[in-house]
Amino acid sequence: MSAPEKYGAFRANSPKPLQRLTTCFTLKAARAPESTRALPGSMVRIPDIANKRPLSAIVALMQTIISVSELSKTYASGFQALKSVSLDIRRGEIFALLGPNGAGKTTLISIICGIVKASTGTVRVDGHDIVADYRAARARIGLVPQELTTDAFESVWATVSFSRGLFGKRANPDYIEQVLRDLSLWDKKDSKILTLSGGMKRRLLIAKALSHEPEILFLDEPTAGVDVNLRRDMWQLVRSLQATGVTIILTTHYIDEAEEMADRIGVISKGELILVDDKSELMRKLGKKQMTLQLQTALDHLPPALNAYQLDLSSDGSELTYTYEAQGERSGIIALLKDLSDAGIVFKDLHTTQSSLEEIFVSLVKDAT
Repeated sequence: MSAPEKYGAFRANSPKPLQRLTTCFTLKAARAPESTRALPGSMVRIPDIANKRPLSAIVALMQTIISVSELSKTYASGFQALKSVSLDIRRGEIFALLGPNGAGKTTLISIICGIVKASTGTVRVDGHDIVADYRAARARIGLVPQELTTDAFESVWATVSFSRGLFGKRANPDYIEQVLRDLSLWDKKDSKILTLSGGMKRRLLIAKALSHEPEILFLDEPTAGVDVNLRRDMWQLVRSLQATGVTIILTTHYIDEAEEMADRIGVISKGELILVDDKSELMRKLGKKQMTLQLQTALDHLPPALNAYQLDLSSDGSELTYTYEAQGERSGIIALLKDLSDAGIVFKDLHTTQSSLEEIFVSLVKDAT
C-alpha cells in the first residue's frame, strides 16, 4: 500500500501537476471506505458523522481547512508566546497574518506545521488532529520558511526531489519539472544551490514546499529582502496557486502585500489574536476618510461656528481637512459645506482619501499595547 493510500490522501482529478494542488479531491468509489460518503455535487470527503449534523454545520466543515482552538504556548523561560488563540482558515482563501516582531506569528505557524509543541489547545488540518493524526495533517501542508537551510552543494533538482520523498511520495519527475518551470527554475535544475541568487533561492523554497503537492501553503515573510520586480512576480505566483485551489497563509511585514493579495486579515499582538475580518470589511469598519478643501482665500484661524467639526487648518491657511468615519451613516459633509458657505468660506477644489491598511494596522496594534 502506498503512503497516499495509507494515510487517506485524496486522488486529484486534474492530470496537470500544479492543478494537482487543489482542494477538490475524491476517492475512487471502489476504494472508498464505508465510513465516508460524498455529498451530491461535491468531491470533498465527508465523515459519516455528518449524518448527525445540520446542513449548516456540514457546510462550515467543508469551508474550514484549518481550525485552531484555544491554542496557547508558554516556553520554559516562562514567556507566553500565544494566549488562547482561536482561528478558522477557510478552504481556498489567502489569509494574511499581521503583527509586529515577537507578536507570535511564527510560533502559531510552527505549531500548525508540527515544528513546535503547543502547551494547550488543539489544531485540526482538514479534519486531522496535528498530534493524533500528525502524518495526514503534515502531508497537507507546505511551509516556505524565511531562510533556506539545505546542502549548498546540492542541485536544485535533487533537493526538490528529496523534499518530496520526505513525505513518502513516489518519484514524479514530470511533476517536479512542472513546478520548476512554473517557478522559472527549470534552467537552473542542475545548478548547485550556492550559485543561486537571492531571488532564485526564494523560489527554490517555494518549490520545496510544493514538492509533495500540499493543499495548504504557509509563506513566512516570502518577499523579505527581495527587489520590487521579484515581489510582484511572487504576488502573481501566489494568485496562480490560489486559482488551483491551494489555501495560502501569509505572514508579512509589508502591509501593502497583505492589502494587495489577502482575502482576510488577522492581526496578532503580544500572543493574542485581536482581530480577524475580511479585508474589505476591515477597511470599511475601521478605515477613516478625509476630505481636504483647497480654499479660495487663506484663513488665519477657523470661525468658532466650525469648531464642532474638528477641522485641521494647514500651516499656510490654504487647506481645511475634515476627518470622518468611513462606515458612518451620516458623514456630516452636507452640514459642513452649508456652514462653510454661511461663514463666507469659499473653496476652489476638494478631494477625499481613505485610511490604508497600514494605518489601520498601526492603530490596532497601538490600541492593544
